[in-house]
Amino acid sequence: MLWSLIKILAFVVLVTALTYGAVQLLEASGQAKITVAGYEITLNALEMATAGLGLIILVWAGLKVLGIMGAVFRFLNGDETALSRYFSRNRERKGFEALSEGMMALASGEGHLALAKATKAERYLERPELTNLLTAQAAELAGDRKKAEETYKKLLQDDKTRFVGVRGIMKQKLADGDTDTAMKLAQKAFALKPKHEETQDILLRLQADKGDWSGARTTLGAKLRHGSLPRDVHKRRDAVLALSEAKAILEEGATVEAQEAAIAANRQSPDLVPAAAMAARAHLEKGDKRSAAKILTKAWKAQPHPDLAAAFAEVEPDEDIAARIKRFRALTKLHPEHSETRMLLAELHIAAEDFPEARRALGDLVETDPNARVLALMAAIEKGSGASEAAVRGWLTRALSAPRGPQWVCDKCHSIHAAWTPVCGNCQAFDTLSWKRPPEDAAPVASAAERLPLLVEPAGQTAEDPVDTPEIEVIDPEPEAEK
Repeated sequence: MLWSLIKILAFVVLVTALTYGAVQLLEASGQAKITVAGYEITLNALEMATAGLGLIILVWAGLKVLGIMGAVFRFLNGDETALSRYFSRNRERKGFEALSEGMMALASGEGHLALAKATKAERYLERPELTNLLTAQAAELAGDRKKAEETYKKLLQDDKTRFVGVRGIMKQKLADGDTDTAMKLAQKAFALKPKHEETQDILLRLQADKGDWSGARTTLGAKLRHGSLPRDVHKRRDAVLALSEAKAILEEGATVEAQEAAIAANRQSPDLVPAAAMAARAHLEKGDKRSAAKILTKAWKAQPHPDLAAAFAEVEPDEDIAARIKRFRALTKLHPEHSETRMLLAELHIAAEDFPEARRALGDLVETDPNARVLALMAAIEKGSGASEAAVRGWLTRALSAPRGPQWVCDKCHSIHAAWTPVCGNCQAFDTLSWKRPPEDAAPVASAAERLPLLVEPAGQTAEDPVDTPEIEVIDPEPEAEK
C-alpha cells in the first residue's frame, strides 16, 4: 500500500516537472536555424529540446538494430544460440544484479529484502543452483522456517548442491532439538564431504552425546587423517572415547573386553586419571598387581589425584596401616609439596593415629589453601590430639563454608561435576573436564558428610569399624529453624 502511494506520488512529481520545463522552454526567447542542402529549418527552444531527445532515442535504437543484425549474422554463419544469447543477455544482467543485491542484503541482516531479491534473481536467471541457497538462507533470516526447509529439500535433488541441502536441514533439526534426525543427517553430510570440519565436529558431538563411542572414534580418526586435528589432541581424545567405550562394555557385563579396552585407553593417554584408575583395576582383576601399581604411579607423576590414591590402596587390600604408609611412598615421594600428596599423607597418619605426623604433613596448607578437606583433616587431628570440643567444632564450622578445592570442572561452561564424564552434562562439550579449582561463585555447597576427609583405610576395616580413628561429630552451623 505504501509502495503504491510512493509510486503514484513520484509519477505526479515527474509529470509536473516535465510540464513546468515545457512551459519554460515555450516562453524562452531565441531561435535556431539549421540549413541543410539549401533547406532552412527554424526551431524554437522547445523544438530544439524535443529534437535533441529524438536524436538520442534514434541513436539508441540504431545501436539496438546493429546488435540484432550482428546476432542474425552470427546465426546465419552457424552460431545456433546467437539470437537466444542476445535476448537473454539483458535478463542475465538483471538477474545477477538482483543476486548480488540479495547477497549484500543477507550479509546486512535484511532477511525480507534478501528474500525478495532472491525471488527476482530466480525469475530472471532460472538457475536454481545459484538462487536456492540464497532463498533458503534469506527465509531463515526472515523467520520463514517452512520456506527455508522446502528450499533446502530442493537442493537435495542436485548432486552439486546435495551437501548444502543436507547441512541446512541438519542445522534446522539441531535448532529444534531433534538430535536423532540431526545425527542421521550429519552422518549423510559426513559421507558426502568427509573433509568438512564443521560436519566432523557436529557428528562427533552428537555421537558422544548418544554414546556411540565406536562411531565417534571413526569420526575422530577422519579428523586426524584430513588434518583438522593435531596428532597429540587426537591421541588424548581417542583415549577418552576408548575409556567411555570400556565403561559401556562393562555395563553390558562383558568384563574381559572392558578390561582390555580400559588398558588400551590408558596406553594411549597415561595421564588420563579415569583411564589409569580403570586400567589399574582391570590389571587387578587379572591378578597383575605390579602393572596396576606401575600405571597408577605413572599417572600420579603426571597429576596427583584422590581417585589414583583410592585405586592404589586396592592393590594391597589386606596390608596393615604401617605397610600401607610404606608402600604409598612410591606416590608421595613424586610430588612431596603438592597439596594432594600432603593431604594423602595426613590421612594415612590419622589412620595410624600418628596425629603429630599428620599435622606436620599438612604443614601450612591451613593458611595457604584452607579448603574443606584440609580443614576437616585438621578437625580430625585436633580431635585425636585431645583438643576441646569447641576447637574441633570450630574447624568443622570453617570446613562447612570453605571452598571444596579441585574438582572436575568444564573448561567451556565452568560447571562442576561430581565425577569425570567424557561429555559435559551442562553444555554437552566433548572432553572439556579438567581437575582444577572452580570459580568461587560456581562451587556448590557440599553436604556435611562430603566435608569429611576420605581416609585411606586398610581393607577389612570399614567406616563402621575404623582403626581407632577419632569419631568426629559434624555440626551444621545453621539453626534448625532456618533449615
